[in-house]
Amino acid sequence: MTTLHIENTVRDYASWQEAFDKFERFRVDNGVKSYRICQQASDPNEVTVDLEFGSREEAEAFVPKLEQIWSTPQSRAQLVAHGTPTLMEVVRLRDLEPSAS
Repeated sequence: MTTLHIENTVRDYASWQEAFDKFERFRVDNGVKSYRICQQASDPNEVTVDLEFGSREEAEAFVPKLEQIWSTPQSRAQLVAHGTPTLMEVVRLRDLEPSAS
């Protein structure tokens, strides 16, 4: 599994989320299996997005499509800045459970 990690600064999280949601079908149609959005605890307008793909090739192919999204009027109105997307390979994922006493 490959994650495309993106760091954004947005004008207003709620408005950005509305614009983000408009591209749900686009993400599905271009190989995104799931995503996670996080906000900095100290600044809710600092947002990270992790898009999950089944393969590195799918994630790499999505990068130029991300540029398409960023160039739309909806995105330009909400994004203050975005970092360079970073490809991350999941090497270990483990759910932890408390031990029984």
